[in-house]
Amino acid sequence: MGIVKINDQLHEDIRKASSVMVRSINAQAEYWIKVGMLAEANPDMTFTDIMREQMQQADIEVRQVIGG
Repeated sequence: MGIVKINDQLHEDIRKASSVMVRSINAQAEYWIKVGMLAEANPDMTFTDIMREQMQQADIEVRQVIGG
């Protein structure tokens, strides 16, 4: 584990987002980092495509979860 230095405004944005998404500040930062890395590695994919692929890799059928 290491320490990442970020500016105060970004930290505040992460803090606010973490409360909305019911995640810890660290979990929210990790989520944004992971999604950003996936987006850079797959520039032709939309956010929805990336999330769908991640759910499939985790063996989660979204339609079953949401009752569709």
